[in-house]
Amino acid sequence: MPRLAIVSGAATGIGKAVAHRLAAAGDAVVILGRRADALEQTAAELNTAIGGELVRWHQVDLTKPDQVETVAATIAANGQAVDVLVNNAGGIAGGAPDSLDEVAEVWRRDFDGNVLTTVLLTQALLPQLSRPGGRIVAISSVAAFRGANSYGAAKAALHAWMYSLSADLAADGVTVNIVAPGFIPETRFWAGRLSRDMYDARVNAIPMGRPGTPDEVAAAVQYLVSADGGYTTGQILQVNGGWVTGRG
Repeated sequence: MPRLAIVSGAATGIGKAVAHRLAAAGDAVVILGRRADALEQTAAELNTAIGGELVRWHQVDLTKPDQVETVAATIAANGQAVDVLVNNAGGIAGGAPDSLDEVAEVWRRDFDGNVLTTVLLTQALLPQLSRPGGRIVAISSVAAFRGANSYGAAKAALHAWMYSLSADLAADGVTVNIVAPGFIPETRFWAGRLSRDMYDARVNAIPMGRPGTPDEVAAAVQYLVSADGGYTTGQILQVNGGWVTGRG
């Protein structure tokens, strides 16, 4: 029986690349997100690419506890344990708040979208997680190291969460890690936000002199969720072309 992998935020970009790699390796993959049309299209595209029907999808708003409970129950209904959980859902609120009310709204949106989505889905699926052998990965960002106001703070919060959960689950043979990408322009995160000057400034700051790709991030995730990654836990794996050197 193939492993069961759950990937959130998987309709596009990094999440889609992760789902593709896992399905191509033979895992049954459930992709989650808020946009049903995009999820359906991605699942069909990936199944065509791999020549099978390993990818399924469920629409869910992962900031809503009741919806998370429902999707977790749906996943559990087939009786198969969850072997891999990749928490990729997230984004940035953006904007330039003027009032304290607006500041509070931006910070809440960034923490809800990046932290709560990860924590709620993980907590809901913990009872179904394979023990031993379960793999949990969350996608952070170079912003957690370089600073980026509420977005960077939210991504950095995932690091503290990961340290705690990895210690709690290590004795069960479950690994918990973070992958922190650098500049990956081929993602929905940058859609409509990236000017040529912004692109050049970021590339010029990267020692490798180029941006990364969703598939390069997915390759890091694939290692961490593989059998070979079974002794790697509580770690932050940066994939950023040397933009920020290793520290965690």
